[in-house]
Amino acid sequence: MLLALLSIVTTASAETVLRSRLNSDIASTDPGMKRDENTDAVLLHVVEGLVASREDGTVAPMLASGWTVTPDGLTYRFTLRQGVRFHNGAPLTPADVVWSLQRYLAPDSHWRCKSEFGPHGIARVLAVQAAGADGVTVTLDRPAPMFLRILARSDCGGTGILHPSSVDAGGHWIAPVGTGPFRFSQWRRNQFIDLLRFPGYRSLPGARDGNGGGKHALVDRLHFEVIPDGSSATAALLRDSLDILDNLAPNELGGLTGRTDIRFSIAPTMDLYALLFQTRDPVLSDPRIRQAIALSLDVRALTRVATHGTATPNSSFIPAASPYFSAAVQPVIRQDLARARALVRESGYRGAPIELLTNRRYPQAFDSAIIIQAMAREIGLRMEIVTLDWATQLARYAHGDYQAMVFLYSSRLDPALILDSLLGDKKADPRRVWDEPEAISLLEQSMSVDDREARQHIFDALDRQFREDVPAVVLFNTSRIAAMRARVSGYQGWAGGLQRLWDVDPGRRIDP
Repeated sequence: MLLALLSIVTTASAETVLRSRLNSDIASTDPGMKRDENTDAVLLHVVEGLVASREDGTVAPMLASGWTVTPDGLTYRFTLRQGVRFHNGAPLTPADVVWSLQRYLAPDSHWRCKSEFGPHGIARVLAVQAAGADGVTVTLDRPAPMFLRILARSDCGGTGILHPSSVDAGGHWIAPVGTGPFRFSQWRRNQFIDLLRFPGYRSLPGARDGNGGGKHALVDRLHFEVIPDGSSATAALLRDSLDILDNLAPNELGGLTGRTDIRFSIAPTMDLYALLFQTRDPVLSDPRIRQAIALSLDVRALTRVATHGTATPNSSFIPAASPYFSAAVQPVIRQDLARARALVRESGYRGAPIELLTNRRYPQAFDSAIIIQAMAREIGLRMEIVTLDWATQLARYAHGDYQAMVFLYSSRLDPALILDSLLGDKKADPRRVWDEPEAISLLEQSMSVDDREARQHIFDALDRQFREDVPAVVLFNTSRIAAMRARVSGYQGWAGGLQRLWDVDPGRRIDP
């Protein structure tokens, strides 16, 4: 009996915990539904989809060992990996995949990517069916080369496959029962989220690659601490209450640099900070005003000041880290105050205030707004800053309820997916900032072809038109900065932006 008790005590004291910070609480535990970047990051440790995004943005197998596509491009047959189990011990079956996909596509679903398979999306899903003991078929109404990329999107929750026990008998959400390297344990709202190592996880071979590749849980527990205030988060890292401080704001670097007990991971991302315009606003519907604001900006100086030199100035919707960042899209807007003032005069602007929304959750957004306001003043435009909490700004964005705002688009690994967040019918989706029919047609073309060179020509043409219409002004692409205790090994940022805590070792054990 004594030996048994000693064994229990020894096991408990040997628990390994990896502690990382979130700058705000998650929105839900239902992947791809009510979500934001932090929600995606946490849940992609718990759930996995049929496919996943590689580092370079291409698509890799995950729960599917492979797939075939019929010659007409309409039917995908996925073959499921053998030996995969859910966190409740149940084996992964075609029925689970069918149930999960049908749940995402249900009429009452709030899945982030359901619109991609609606009237204005890439294709309609006509059927999702089991195919034998190890297969699932998905039939589309038209060919859609972007289909797999959509399934792999982080903001779609990776289209994570769930066990039906994730909901109750009435279909109401309980908690995610997935197949990932960690299982969901506890969520104490606005405090922390705990995930536990899943002993039955079946890893793919090889190294991690984006959200795919090999995944290994090197700790017993992941502890995500919700610490909104940057100073408090830095203090927690310095007193060794955190192992990793991810998504560090550039203005928070000062107290950490030069220390031997702290090291950094800095990775260029494919996110997008931009100044959005409501093109149906009485003032900003005039393209001359939008062009004037664009020409008032010294984008390089703005980027240097707002991000403390950690971001890449960029005037294209194609991120600088993208393989599609061609010479044609690389030029950064050149400040031209004389031309900007002339455009303001031509527009007949009479001093009406332009409300500029921003937030403090992302200091780069707030600082950018201050600089934009000052630069616009130089050409005679009156911009009034309104600072909102992030949730309120998101709601205003979703309803198109703004004149101008500094906004962040999280990383998208393909330019078509970035454009799909910017471009579309405003009546159908008020989130869209650009609704030029010719551009919408070009976007549809980019989603209907696989040829690399053909897609590059389309993106180059869209970039030219974007700069002419000015529905928004792209400012910069950030770097994902993480600070960590020097003993931590294996942490690596990537262009997808989200923190990945599989294959990470905290370098010590913590007594519970």
